Amino acid sequence: MIITVTMNPAADKTVEIESLKRGGLNRIRKAEWDAGGKGINVSKTISELGMETTATGFLGGNTGREIEKYLREKGIRSDFVAVDGETRTNTKVFEDNGMVTELNEPGPYITAAQEEELLKKLEGYAGEGVLFVLSGSLPMGINTDIYARIIEMVHKKGAEVLLDADGEAFRKAVQYRPEIIKPNKEELAQYAGVPEFSSAIETAKAAEALTDAGVGMAVVSMGAEGAVFLEKGNRIFCPAIPVKACSTVGAGDAMAGALAYAWENGMGMEDKIRLCMAVSAGAVTTQGTKPPSKELAEALKSRAVFTFLG
Repeated sequence: MIITVTMNPAADKTVEIESLKRGGLNRIRKAEWDAGGKGINVSKTISELGMETTATGFLGGNTGREIEKYLREKGIRSDFVAVDGETRTNTKVFEDNGMVTELNEPGPYITAAQEEELLKKLEGYAGEGVLFVLSGSLPMGINTDIYARIIEMVHKKGAEVLLDADGEAFRKAVQYRPEIIKPNKEELAQYAGVPEFSSAIETAKAAEALTDAGVGMAVVSMGAEGAVFLEKGNRIFCPAIPVKACSTVGAGDAMAGALAYAWENGMGMEDKIRLCMAVSAGAVTTQGTKPPSKELAEALKSRAVFTFLG
């Protein structure tokens, strides 16, 4: 069973314009609306691949109700804590030259009582054979140790964790050795205290410090460069599968969804890697934050290539 936790969900509004004119009139050529937030995007991906999840976290107001309606229509189970205030709307502006401008709202304030309600809910789901996907930013009112606390709590009941976070939330959580982590290269560089990595080898070495410390598997998404996978002493680099890009937003979440799907199905390393690269590449071809179809992911898997890093 897979439980996705989205602390700060969002309605993702994606608009296309010719060129952004600051201080002037911008006519929108096309607009897309999606239920979003990293954990919700993971649930959407897993659902598209044909498997069930339960999406949880915090939702509020009319936007929250619209997100729950969307999930019902997609056949995705939801079990959110209702909060005061309005779930945020994030607007992504795509220009013809490929430039993307993101305008993200802060989201509602979460009280201590609401946080405790979510923790009790998650503890009720925890047990052997359960994977929790903890991903995304934290709303106002939530301490940066929340993911660490959840990992410690669910591990005591035999559950496992996939962590996709950044900053202090990531730094505190990895100390509790989640089974899978999926930072992007910028997030990993921030954790390592360096401006950037100059190569896949450097990226792999930084991730290896975490697997050596007890993290089970590390996957580092590198955007158009590809991804690095580390598991059981293996360091593997996969270049991105070439596709016609439409929107890169949500590609990392799609990869996290593929990782969770692979975990649930007990996939071996090679099958896991091919699925991750195919699903993330497929996500780049879709509008907004929509995941690729299972058919597209299957078609792209054979195009994934990888090399072992020394």
